[in-house]
Amino acid sequence: MRGMKRPISFLLLLVVLAFSSASLRAAGPAKPNVLLILADDMGYSDAGCYGGDVRTPNLDSLAANGLRFTQFYNTARCWPSRAAILTGYYAQAVRRDAFPGGPGGARGERPAWAPLLSTMLKPLGYRSYQSGKWHVDGKPTENGFDHSYVVDDHNHNFSVSNHSEDDKPLPPVKLGDGYYTSTAYADHAIKCLKEHAEKFSTQPFFSYLAFTVPHFPLQAPPEDIARYKDKYLKGWEVAREDRFARQKKAGLVNTTLSAIEREVGPPYPFKGDVTKIHPGEVDRPLPWTELTTVQREFQAEKMAIHAAMVDRMDQEIGRVLAQIKAMGAAENTLVIFLSDNGASAEIMVRGGGNAPGAVPGSADSFLCLGPGFSSASNTPFRRHKTWVHEGGIATSFIVQWPKGIAARGELRHNPAHLIDIVPTVLDIAGGKRAESVDGKPVPPAPGKSLVPAFAKDGAVTHDYLWWMHEKNRALRVGDWKIVAAGADSPWELYDLTTDRAEAKNLAAKQSERVKEMAAVWTKHTEEFRALAMQDLPPDAGEKPNGKKKNKAEAAE
Repeated sequence: MRGMKRPISFLLLLVVLAFSSASLRAAGPAKPNVLLILADDMGYSDAGCYGGDVRTPNLDSLAANGLRFTQFYNTARCWPSRAAILTGYYAQAVRRDAFPGGPGGARGERPAWAPLLSTMLKPLGYRSYQSGKWHVDGKPTENGFDHSYVVDDHNHNFSVSNHSEDDKPLPPVKLGDGYYTSTAYADHAIKCLKEHAEKFSTQPFFSYLAFTVPHFPLQAPPEDIARYKDKYLKGWEVAREDRFARQKKAGLVNTTLSAIEREVGPPYPFKGDVTKIHPGEVDRPLPWTELTTVQREFQAEKMAIHAAMVDRMDQEIGRVLAQIKAMGAAENTLVIFLSDNGASAEIMVRGGGNAPGAVPGSADSFLCLGPGFSSASNTPFRRHKTWVHEGGIATSFIVQWPKGIAARGELRHNPAHLIDIVPTVLDIAGGKRAESVDGKPVPPAPGKSLVPAFAKDGAVTHDYLWWMHEKNRALRVGDWKIVAAGADSPWELYDLTTDRAEAKNLAAKQSERVKEMAAVWTKHTEEFRALAMQDLPPDAGEKPNGKKKNKAEAAE
């Protein structure tokens, strides 16, 4: 009846329920959070914990308290890697990298059966946040992300003209406003995490933080560049030897140091750009002693800027990690760090150009690392971004999860690949990929969960790992790898047990093995082609990307 006092037992029940609810909120989600950090064009040896000479205390701390994978692979290029990371399929199979004469590429549209990880996590109770480079088809908030900050202007770091928040365009950033991409990405990630802690603390989060450094243009805050002034004047050969010595001492590699391929320059021929950039620019990794003083100083300065970009990224990663710690979420957050491809040998000028007399590393400059110091960044491997030799596809890969990984500071030498990230996250989140979409079966995904490798002395094995990008192609089975640079190049064969430098081509001596592995590569290539051809959009088959790319887009 109205006005009647509620029984004491009922009031006690309300108090108990309120206390229990508060306790649950304080305890946070039982499912682990995920912070996935992606660098852009960072070489295998750049981080200190992978033998580098760049100051990366936050990455080094993650490695010391987690695991480092020594044979982790990407796709050799930015957009295919992002497709593989977020879908768990090889990029060609989901039309995000092109077959010769087939559908796919930077503008390819994924089939309906290849949703992004953020979409797959949604029914598991996760809230998802994206900060930084997108380079995937569709828009983040249409693909499972609750908040996003996207920069599509890849020609500037101190001011951007094409960026959006929650898929709504933002006004251009004015030069001099104190903006820097890496800081802006971290700011957005932290803003999302703070909102999550305030409003959604009982739900787990997935934060995808995709930096656009150290990708060209080489631009960094002057105080960060100053930290590396004159550090690289001894040249790329010395830098490689020093990094290799540290890698060997740490047990990261069991190989010889690859020889610098003096005749291999940028993958795209922008000769006009090379000649107009600076008197010190060179497009081949010539012996350091053969360079002029002007050339040596300019090349060392470019590497100092590259290092500063990695340094600044590490600082921003530290701020994001500090926010997660402040939320009380560090113990149950899986942190993953990697790069989308190896360091780049590209040399070109885009965007606003490289202003005459511009201070290197400033907003008015547009510089690229080039093949000399790219060879150092990719120590101890051959080649660069776009190639599928080890220098193009090997990445540092760090995982830390205090609550779920008992091992601390250990190495994992088993080969693994970007396609393994989705099954790993789904595994720890207690989910699985849908068996059908729109009544059609979902093709089996090729990746493996890395969770077994998180155990003491654990490992994960693959029947094969496959690559193709711009007619460069490779296959790894066990410790054997076949690789070819270009459609007309013959297969090379390497025993990666002791030769990840890819120095001793065994193809002539073991022609039968090459033949067998080439057949495996072809078999899977046709499988992926068949998947890509299913349910094509009406105009997707007309051109490899649906549209023609200009040279600058091809070199992204």
